This record gives sequence, C-alpha cells and structure tokens, in this order.
Amino acid sequence: MGLTETRPTLLWSSAAQTALPAEFAPWRDRLAALKPRWFRLLVDWAVLQPDPAQPPNWSLHNDGCERGRPPCLAFDGVRDVLRAVASQQRAVPGTFEVLVSIYGVPPWAAAPPGGCERPDTGPRSRPITDQGLVAYRALIRSLDALARAEGVTVRWWSPWNEPNGPLFVSPQRAVCDRGAPLVSPAVFTRLARAMRAELRDLPGDQRLVLAELAGLPSPQLRGGGVEEFYAALPDDVLCSAAVYAQHAYAERGRPESAQAPVDQLETALDRRPCAREKPIWITETGVGGQDVGGDRTGGLATLRRDCRALDAALRRWDLDPRVEAAFQYTFRDDPAFPVGLVDVGLTRPWPAYDLWLAWGGDRPPAGPAPALPAACAAGADADGAPG
Repeated sequence: MGLTETRPTLLWSSAAQTALPAEFAPWRDRLAALKPRWFRLLVDWAVLQPDPAQPPNWSLHNDGCERGRPPCLAFDGVRDVLRAVASQQRAVPGTFEVLVSIYGVPPWAAAPPGGCERPDTGPRSRPITDQGLVAYRALIRSLDALARAEGVTVRWWSPWNEPNGPLFVSPQRAVCDRGAPLVSPAVFTRLARAMRAELRDLPGDQRLVLAELAGLPSPQLRGGGVEEFYAALPDDVLCSAAVYAQHAYAERGRPESAQAPVDQLETALDRRPCAREKPIWITETGVGGQDVGGDRTGGLATLRRDCRALDAALRRWDLDPRVEAAFQYTFRDDPAFPVGLVDVGLTRPWPAYDLWLAWGGDRPPAGPAPALPAACAAGADADGAPG
C-alpha cells in the first residue's frame, strides 16, 4: 500500500517525536501501524516559489490546520515532511519510499489564457512557459538536494498531477468541442521530457512515473479521457516510464467504478509494445460520499458500504498482475475532498481505516487477500464488533 498525507505531525515516528500533543499522538500511531511501503509527496510549486528571483521555499511556514480546521500544529513546509518521512524510514526499514508528485504553475511561469477554459481558471492551471520550464528543472534539482540533505532518497518522480483534468492543465482543448483534439498531452510531454533530462543528471537510480491521470471515463469538454490522452503521447515519453500511474476512486454501490479507469489504462498501454510489461500504480484511491470527493452523508451503515466498495476494488487490483500498488488519499480527511481514513477533527476513524490496516500493516505484500474487517461488515457497530 501507499499513502498520501500532507501534515508531518501525523508522519513522525514515535522515536523521533516522543511527546506529541494528545490530540495528535494516537492518530500518528494509527498511521504508523499501516506501515505503508510508499509515501506520495505532493509538491505545490505555485505556493513554494511565487517569486522567480527566489528559490523554492522548502521551509514555508504552515499553520498545520486542515484548511483552517483544527486540531493544528504548525510546521515548516516540505522540509519538515521529509524529516518526518526519514524518521519512519529509520524506524521501519522498507516503508515510506517516496514518490514525488508536482503540480501548480506559479503565475510568472504560466502561459496566458486561451482555449476552452472555465471562467474561474487561474494561472496555476495553465501551460508552462519556456522560462517556467527552466525553473521547473531547477525545482527538481533543488528538491533532490533537499531530500538528500534530510537523509531521504527519492527514486520515483511524477512530472505532473492529473494532466488530463482542468484543475491542473487548462485548457484541455483549443476549442469547446468534445471532439476537438486534446492539447494537454503536448503540455505534459514538455514537462515529462524536462524531468527525464533532469533525472538523468542526478546521482542514483531515478525512475519516471507517468502520468497520474484523473479517472475520467470518456472524453469531456474540459477533460481528457484516459485512452485519448495516452494515444497522444509520443513514444519517447511513453516508453521512458518505469511505472504508469492512475487515479481511481471507489463509488458507493458501484465497486466497478474504480476498475474502469484501470481497464482503460491497460487498453491504452496494450496498444504500445514498449508499455505492455511495465507495472501500474494506483496513486490515488479512497472512498467517501455519494459522489467521490463530496460531503460524507448517511450513518454508519453507509460508511460500511463505502468500505466494502473500496475492498472490492482492492481485491480486483490484487488479482491483476500489472497492478503493484494502491495509494490511499489521504489519512486525515481533507474538507475539500473528504476521502480519508479518519475525520478532519481527529476524533474517529472511518471503517476504511481497518480495511487498509488489514491490507497493509504486517501483511506480506504477496500474501493472500485479507478477510473483510468486522468494521466494514453489515451489522457491525461503531467499534467493529457484531451488532
């Protein structure tokens, strides 16, 4: 299993932080119990480098709240996240191996408006300029140097998050016609080639992960379908990947929904001989809300149904020899996209926590699929006991 979490307070090992505040300590321990093999480090470039004359601020102060929601414990940006990850790597070797995922174009690096965009589109979503591409390469070098300074080896690099979605690359099409060709693959191609060139110059074994697509089921006016996006990638980009990454969320009552984008990815890869034998990672998954990412509604029975939908997806991927990993997004609920394993206030776990504990924890990765936890079964009470 893999995990995304943005607050280092929940990432420190107990050996490194022996006296966390009471509102955090038990949840830190619950996260550590998952023993994730992979950790996905989100890098919001637009926030880190608002001024092109200054380097990225890896120690940018953060209040530690979750979009303003307590409990809060301030920290110093990506640097503190890496320090916390390093503490877990020391505590349990073989866990928290880092995948970097970059997103967010600073205004000074963004192309002007154009194409089929939503009215609220800002610079952080737009294509990168030539000046920005030079700075993007410098960002990669700077992050690698930071990680090494903090004792973390980063091997896995994703050029851009969800390049087929308008929040991260806009426009997707030059004109507002669903049948118009995608322009976003060309934007992503520039980023992927720049990252590949930079990784070749870094010491160590660096691996490229493509393309962390949003699980859009078909071509959309302002979004690219999985198959059409991959069809537009040139061979030199597609073939340079060590891993292909896909986002796929489970929908309540529709467990097949999480499999659909993975099926589409495999169909796209099967058309390209260089991609047929390479692994797939599900770098974002989770469950919550009637529509994934919407507010959680319903009672405990609904939460159990959500958990069973995610369990069905994990079982399907476990049977697929191409799928090597699935990453839960996130541990603590993000109020803007609540699909986490515990509530935003850190007062209770959702049933899906027990599911990931069964799939992760001390379970051998090649071992049999675990039984459905009691907390996810119909008729269980809030503590997971038969009810």
